[in-house]
This record gives sequence, C-alpha cells and structure tokens, in this order.
Amino acid sequence: VWYLQLNENALYEHLKIAEFISCSLKTSMTKWKPDYDGAASEMAKAAVAFKNAKQFEQAKDAYLKEAEYHTENKALFHAAKAYEQAGMMLKDMKKMPEAIQLIEKASIMYVENGTSGTAGMALDRAGKLIEPIDLEKAVDLYQKAASVFENEDRLRQAAELLGKASRLLVRLRRLDEAAVSLQKEKNMYKEIENYPTCFKKTIAQVLVHLHRGDFVAADKCVRESYSLPGFSGSEDCVSMETLLAAFDEQDEDVVSRVCNSPLLKYMDNDYAKLAISLKVPGGGGGKKKKPPAAPQGGSAGPTPAEGDDDYEGGLC
Repeated sequence: VWYLQLNENALYEHLKIAEFISCSLKTSMTKWKPDYDGAASEMAKAAVAFKNAKQFEQAKDAYLKEAEYHTENKALFHAAKAYEQAGMMLKDMKKMPEAIQLIEKASIMYVENGTSGTAGMALDRAGKLIEPIDLEKAVDLYQKAASVFENEDRLRQAAELLGKASRLLVRLRRLDEAAVSLQKEKNMYKEIENYPTCFKKTIAQVLVHLHRGDFVAADKCVRESYSLPGFSGSEDCVSMETLLAAFDEQDEDVVSRVCNSPLLKYMDNDYAKLAISLKVPGGGGGKKKKPPAAPQGGSAGPTPAEGDDDYEGGLC
C-alpha cells in the first residue's frame, strides 16, 4: 500500500510541477526571458520523486528535461549532472549501453565547462559499470578518463586509469596495445617519482613481451629500468634477470620457478595469469632443454647453437 501511495504521490507532485513549468517558460510583456532556472529546479524535484518511487523511466525523462533547461540557461555543469543522473536511471533499468552514452555526453559537457576532473571521474564510473559486460568499451572509457587527467597534469590519476586499461587489454589478449599502455603508465610513474610501482610495471612489461614472443623488447625493458633509483639489485630486478636468462637458455625449470614465485603470483590477477601460463618456446613440459649428446669415442664438438645465439652474453 505504501509503495502504491508513494507512486501516486510522485505522479501528483509531477503534475503540479508540470503546471509550474509551463507557466515558468512563458513570456509576456513584463517577462522577456523564460525562467529556465526555475523550471530546471522543479523538474529536478520531479525526477527525485520518481526515483524514490522507483519509476525509473519517468525519472530518466525528468532528468533529461532538467538537462535541457540547464543547457538553455547556459548552466553546463548542472546540465551535465542531470545527464549523468539520467544515465544512472538507465543503469537501474538494465539499459547499460544507453546509460554509458549519457554519461559520456555528460563528461564532454564537464570538459566544456572547465571541470575536467569531474569528467574524468564520470568516465571512470562509466568504465566500472560497463566492465562486467563489455571489456572493449571499458578499455575505451578508462583510456578517455586517463587522457582527461593527463591533460590536467594529474598524472597519478591518469596512470591509475591507464593501469585499468592495461589489465583489460591483457585479458582481451590485445598484447601489443597492452605493451604500449604499460610503457605509458611506467613513464608517468617515473615522472612522479613513484619508483617501486615502476619496478612492478617492468615485471608486467616483461611478461607481456615474452607472451608476444619478443624477447628483445622484454630485455630492453629491464635494461632501461637500471636507470631507476633502487631497481638494480632489487628483488624485482634479480627476478627478471633470472627469468630472461632462463628463457634465453630454454631452462623451463627455472622459468617455472620464477613465474610461480610469490613476487609474480601475487601481482594483479591478469599479470599473474600471464606468469603461470608462460612457456619456453619449443619446451617439452618443464625440464631444461638438453644439449645434443657428443659422438661416442670422440671429443665433443661445438653444439649447433654455439655461435648462433642472438642473446649470447645474457643480460650484461
């Protein structure tokens, strides 16, 4: 009974507000400008009434009307807020793609209004909403949010959002793009002197590059990280040096041991999965590749690999 009464009250309130709005927007000899501000204020009240009554379709329409009136009144920030609220009503109606469209529209208006930080946060929220059902769109939203914060020189927030995008790119197996994203993340953390996080990004880079089949790029990431204060000799550094040396030597036992170490197993889940699934190319299931046996009765000649190893000399 209370729910039905609430619905009736919401409708009654809306009817009163509609009558007020129709009067507010009329002009006369003594009233030259429509009262868009008053109309928007009253429509916002109607939207809240419908929202509280869980009449989300009507609440969404009311928020859209509010946004329209604010736009006419050149109040872009308030218009954006109303569009974002309309998007949340669509979210409650399980119409997620339409909800995201409105939130993106709101973010554009926030930027136009000069409140880019609010735009970035709106895009981040939209990414979280769509991530469970559309990873591709979530990546796009996180990247857009990161770009907004980067343009504002808010590099910590930008790097965190790029981190979300990087992890989803790995999950989508878009590893080339993940490698680019990780490098950009790492550069941002270096710029704000968050070196320990740079170390972790180096590990992620190595894993991504090895899964891409690009040993040279993986090795380069470690070499470049030697310039980071504290990296050389750190657990992260030693672990990656050991992994790359073992990978180069096709020592599957050592590769497996490093990839199953706590350092890698307890990374973000997407990178941990890369670690435990990393295999040496041409490996036979966990044992070190054996060199060819020497001919009986004679001295052992050079193995076919000698002199032909592109990475002879290891990491030094």
